[in-house]
Amino acid sequence: MKQGARSSHRRHLVFLDTWGYAQRVHGLWGELTEAHVVAAFEGAPWLRRIRHTWAEIRERGEYCAVVSLSPSFFVERLLAWGAHAAYGSRFPAVPFTEPIDPAGILTPAAKVEIAERLCVEFGVARADCVAYGDSLSDAELFAVVPVSVAINADRRLEGLATHSYLGRDLWDAYELVRRAR
Repeated sequence: MKQGARSSHRRHLVFLDTWGYAQRVHGLWGELTEAHVVAAFEGAPWLRRIRHTWAEIRERGEYCAVVSLSPSFFVERLLAWGAHAAYGSRFPAVPFTEPIDPAGILTPAAKVEIAERLCVEFGVARADCVAYGDSLSDAELFAVVPVSVAINADRRLEGLATHSYLGRDLWDAYELVRRAR
């Protein structure tokens, strides 16, 4: 369409809650196979030096966990990269032949609940935790920890974080906190 031309089509923004998102994903990915998941994981635009950063955290006797609204069959692959724990929304096995259980779909509040359980499991006080996040689904988690890092996040999340990082290297984001401690 030429610039300045009028369109009879109206654009609508659709905001989905986590359950609405999960239902859409389930419908779109109905024919997803394990090979698709592997290819998506291997081709994802990961931050550089994730494994290096998590190895450093382990060497310091500290813990790293990933809690994401993404499907657990994707997120749990990060355990092989050095995360101590990885939680995502529970979807049926691929290819999807069963419906989604709404109780398995994570919410922003669930991120906080999981983090609290992990603190107990690892013997860590919440006051010693650092949260890293990139979306507004991390806002509740940022609100309950003393230190947080917004990574490539929108301004609303940046405004809630104690640190902000824009870039492609997890080590550099980690250094913001490591140097300050």
